[in-house]
Amino acid sequence: MSQDRGFVPLDELYREVILDHYRRPRGRAPLSRVDVTAHGHNPLCGDEIDVALALADGHIEAARVTGHGCAICTASGSIMAELLPGRSTAQAEEAAEAFRRMMHGEPLAPGLDLGDAELLEGVQRFPVRVKCALLPWMTLRDALAAHRAGAAPAVTSTEEVTP
Repeated sequence: MSQDRGFVPLDELYREVILDHYRRPRGRAPLSRVDVTAHGHNPLCGDEIDVALALADGHIEAARVTGHGCAICTASGSIMAELLPGRSTAQAEEAAEAFRRMMHGEPLAPGLDLGDAELLEGVQRFPVRVKCALLPWMTLRDALAAHRAGAAPAVTSTEEVTP
């Protein structure tokens, strides 16, 4: 039986997209204006990130995710930074919560599009890595909550993220 050399298994395609986000992370350019920031830390593996957002009229104009982390954390932050611009803050919070639920094995709500973030679903099979994938999203959630409350920049630790 001959094999089609042009066929790429889906798992391999997902892996390539995640590696591309890790090798060439999006959302690293400085923002012309920063309206909210938050710092996230995963003491388990040492991931540390900063999320900065430019907001206008209840929408995210631009997102920046910087720091240092493992491949999963970096790819997750890159994917999130690419997904956020143009979304309302409510949609961003909904996406963060949907991502959290997905990482804990719950299905996505019908019609909810998390873009490339859905490719990280397989991370849930590795409980230690779930916190790596969640860190950017939980930092985003906390940044938006701090902004809504008019509080100081948020600091997020994965030790607060429950599986």
